[in-house]
Amino acid sequence: MEIDEEFKAHYARPDLEQKIFAALHASGKDTENLIFEDLAPVDEIHIGGRQATVDLAERLGLYETMVVLDVGCGLGGATRYFASTFGCDVYGIDLAPDYISAASALAARVDGGFRVSYQQASALALPFSDDFCDVVTMMHVGMNISDKQMLFNEVRRVLKPGGKFGIYDVMRVGRGDVLYPVPWASNPSTDFIAPLDEYLVCLKGSGFTVISEIDRWKFGVAYFEKLRNVTLEQGVSPLGLHISLGVTAMRQMVNISTLIKQRVLSPIEIICKLSK
Repeated sequence: MEIDEEFKAHYARPDLEQKIFAALHASGKDTENLIFEDLAPVDEIHIGGRQATVDLAERLGLYETMVVLDVGCGLGGATRYFASTFGCDVYGIDLAPDYISAASALAARVDGGFRVSYQQASALALPFSDDFCDVVTMMHVGMNISDKQMLFNEVRRVLKPGGKFGIYDVMRVGRGDVLYPVPWASNPSTDFIAPLDEYLVCLKGSGFTVISEIDRWKFGVAYFEKLRNVTLEQGVSPLGLHISLGVTAMRQMVNISTLIKQRVLSPIEIICKLSK
């Protein structure tokens, strides 16, 4: 099976939109008049959820007149937070059509009038002109892309001179085999996890200057511990990450939390800037 086909199979969720709205209804939400906070338990798929998005936005210094592109937007949780909180024009792309369809449907139901739009596209062929945006964000995406130099070159192309690039990816920090499935891969063939050094070399090669790099290992461990405790105390909520992660959700969460706790992998944030 080709990599693109394996990727599509891993992220295929043909009933994702229906499941999310059913879970929202079961959680007592008015599905015709949602606010973006209603969706936080399900549409922030990265480690740390909403708090990780808040932290990244703060370090990027977002403000109203900015144009922001979220590469690998998934269900669009981060895009809706950026737009609603800062008033930015925000664009999201993702290769998985089921996620883009659900992201668009959710945005249409959220009250607030903020400006977001989504389209299916590859991170290696962004459907935007040169110097298109002020900020690019990428949260838990690089693990699916083998050619990170090509990825960062494409980000550089669409960024305006002096623009910022915020990355929040899971990276390899220690020895040990990856346990499958994990949220980004069902098996090794579509897993391109890499160490921080590889990111830094490729970013420099694309003309970026790194402003900060933060290993958020303690944050990740605390996040999974809190999820575990809440699940033990309250059971599985109707509205949660298991909807987005599919039928192997529980195994994915156990594997990634184990790999983080054992410090084989860690969520790492990088903020960098393009030279003017």
